[in-house]
Amino acid sequence: MMPVTLPPLLVFALSFLAMTLAAWIGALLRRRFPVQAEVRDDFGIILAATLTLLGLVIGFSFSMALSRYDQRKNYEEAEANAIGRAYVRADLLPAADAANIRALLLRYLDQRLLFYATRDDQQLRQIEVQTGKLEAEMWSAVRAPALAEPTPVATLVVAGMNDVLNSQGYTQAAWRNRIPLEAWILVMVIAVAANALLGLGARTAQVASLLFLVLPLAVAIALFLIADIDTPRRGVIRVVPQSLLSLSQSLRAP
Repeated sequence: MMPVTLPPLLVFALSFLAMTLAAWIGALLRRRFPVQAEVRDDFGIILAATLTLLGLVIGFSFSMALSRYDQRKNYEEAEANAIGRAYVRADLLPAADAANIRALLLRYLDQRLLFYATRDDQQLRQIEVQTGKLEAEMWSAVRAPALAEPTPVATLVVAGMNDVLNSQGYTQAAWRNRIPLEAWILVMVIAVAANALLGLGARTAQVASLLFLVLPLAVAIALFLIADIDTPRRGVIRVVPQSLLSLSQSLRAP
């Protein structure tokens, strides 16, 4: 399933235009096929059910986006904890190996901070390449002394480095975990249908004109918020790597 890749502002603009157009089309159909008085009660039930379904789908989509946002924050904290543990456990190795591992971890930490800060796709690819190289170097740095002296202490250091590598993989997966395109299509279809029904059921042109603005704008704002939370790099609401920043400051403190 493909995630939506549109910027949040574009989601807002497109959804608002689509729903407003649907309401206008519904109003045009109202002139040719007006809702008769004897079926207006049934029409009201269908309209209420459609609006209820729209609210439920929007709420479900918001819950999906928020859970993914929380997941990205939790994995950022897990990364900071894993890097901090590996940095401390490096002291269990010989001095030369420990110094090398600590230096690599500091460089790796800088790359992780850049990963959270960048909005440029080309820079992101460079960060991923550099991160992969550092991970290979860090694993080699703990692998060599562990093979030379396979003690429980060396195993503890290797386990700590393994946590660092695993946490990065979990973070990467969380950032790629987005609301499926199919869910966005479902929301838009129901939203367009609801606005078309509102236009069709409006009793007067003045009421229809008001509905053209209120409901499309409200739904478009809700979709903008969902898209913003679900877009890690393009949105306004972003995951601030506070734990990684605090760790970087503490490790570099004199």
